[in-house]
Amino acid sequence: MNFSPESVIDPSHTGIFVGRFESFGGAPSVAIKDCFDIAGEVTTSGSRALVGAAPANSDAEVVTRLRNAGYAIAGRANMHELAYGVTGINSWTGTPTNPNYPALLPGGSSSGSAVAVAKGLVDFAIGTDTGGSIRVPATCCAIVGFKPTFGRVSRLGAHPAVSSLDCVGPLARNVETIEKAMAILAPDWQSTVAGKADAKVAWFPLDGETAILAHVRDQAAACFTLVDADLPGFNEASDAGLTVIGRETWNACGHLTETGLVGRDVHDRLLMSAGIIDTQVAEAEAVRKEFAAVVDRLLDRFDGIALPAMTHAVPSLLEVASSAAPKPITLACRPFNLSGHPAIALPVGEVDGRPVSLQLVGRRGEDEKLCALARQVPIFTKGEA
Repeated sequence: MNFSPESVIDPSHTGIFVGRFESFGGAPSVAIKDCFDIAGEVTTSGSRALVGAAPANSDAEVVTRLRNAGYAIAGRANMHELAYGVTGINSWTGTPTNPNYPALLPGGSSSGSAVAVAKGLVDFAIGTDTGGSIRVPATCCAIVGFKPTFGRVSRLGAHPAVSSLDCVGPLARNVETIEKAMAILAPDWQSTVAGKADAKVAWFPLDGETAILAHVRDQAAACFTLVDADLPGFNEASDAGLTVIGRETWNACGHLTETGLVGRDVHDRLLMSAGIIDTQVAEAEAVRKEFAAVVDRLLDRFDGIALPAMTHAVPSLLEVASSAAPKPITLACRPFNLSGHPAIALPVGEVDGRPVSLQLVGRRGEDEKLCALARQVPIFTKGEA
């Protein structure tokens, strides 16, 4: 079905979907982030600047796989403009309301994907994660979000077309559905991997809010043999990830700043990224190589790494609007985009009424084992605590 990005079929879902939303009466359905091509439709990536682009000639590969598996495409999920932000706030398409925590951010950039899942509109949703853009909204909305090993899921037909960090992955209400989605998205997925009863997991005690760190650690310790361990270069990897994201996003989207149609927050971020020089990128690539090796060495000794998906409380919409110094929303996620390791965010409760998630990280290429490990973690569901 063709649609205009200016129209919303169901006003009750304004802000969640860009254009149409279709309910399929019990048939399996999936929401697709608005940065994937769907044949005959315009891929706007949540940006007014792309409304006049030509419709896509063909489906993205993940869309084809989902259709072939019998899933109906419920609609294009809203997102932080150009996937270049983590709050999920979008002044053009509207900001999806966090179903379980209406005063809090939905998270970004896969905001609409997370909200559609949390609201129960679809079986699961597809998002992208360049620096936490699946795991952050999953945390904000108290659902599960999975970033696969870099390259495990095809990015053909995803925007931007070129990225050394971006991963395509699912968001769902439980790990079993994540695995079901991955069996469709990744043709080599092994669905028979069992969990390890005596799993030994490294706990990385990074900086953050004490109550959040303690709660997430307690949840992890209840499921695994937990051992404190260090990840040298973690903060440097987070900074290097910002450098690479900035350069690659500027290369892909910088020309859109000339249209005058990009939202102010993304426009300013793009212009800042224009100043990243080749020397900085080279230094970031050196950090990438070293940090990936550090993570590999730790995972030679452990079955996984545990840490919070977000080290600080999920901000409210008001706090973000009024704060000149935003909290480090993606600090705990971004290093694993740089290293390429798979990571999953699992809702494990609340601290002071705000959702918190345990993040588990696994060996590159062993996404199935990571999901099997994640199955051992009891999933917190809002209203069932």
